[in-house]
Amino acid sequence: MEIKIMKNVLDRNKNKANEVRDLLKQKNVLMVNIISSPGAGKTTLLEKTIGNLKDKFKIAVIEGDISTDRDAQRLKNHGIPIVVINTEGGCHLDSHSISKVLPEFDLDNLDIIFVENVGNLVCPSHFDLGETFKLAVVSITEGDDKPIKYPMLFREARAILLNKLDLIEYTNFNKKVFYNDLNNVNGKIPLFEVSFTKNEGVDQWYNWISSQISSK
Repeated sequence: MEIKIMKNVLDRNKNKANEVRDLLKQKNVLMVNIISSPGAGKTTLLEKTIGNLKDKFKIAVIEGDISTDRDAQRLKNHGIPIVVINTEGGCHLDSHSISKVLPEFDLDNLDIIFVENVGNLVCPSHFDLGETFKLAVVSITEGDDKPIKYPMLFREARAILLNKLDLIEYTNFNKKVFYNDLNNVNGKIPLFEVSFTKNEGVDQWYNWISSQISSK
């Protein structure tokens, strides 16, 4: 019975996700679903990326959080449209919540919507939001075993950001293990080694995401 109920939930979510995706295609808007563990650096990624791209592209953000609007407060100085979805204990966003907030944006005047999903590597990977693609963000401080422990995200993401590279000397993170596991899961996925706090390796990421927006 539990399996049947979950299947029904996922089916309903998929149907709404397809509606969201069709609408965004009509409006020519890219939507990126950012998925990571808590503390991997999603909000810092957005702060730096928006600052780099906002003069070239029209950007909006959907902030998913269990409670508070603190992450959104960090982004408001960029002067872009931001909507917060508080899940009130839920471990992920879903396509229905995204569908409800899209009317808050002027989709005719947007190039990209970044969705900062709830900090979690499991549930958000299973729920299609209608996004153009998923972006996986992992940090050096989390350890090197994430691709093999959470393979679904790394199979489905279009790119990976390996963040907090400046802290590697203070951890036991083994790049060889990380890359070997990633290669076994998805050896073709683009990966960017970065430190957003130190602005290391970020130019390649900015160029890549700009190319994705421009080619949409």
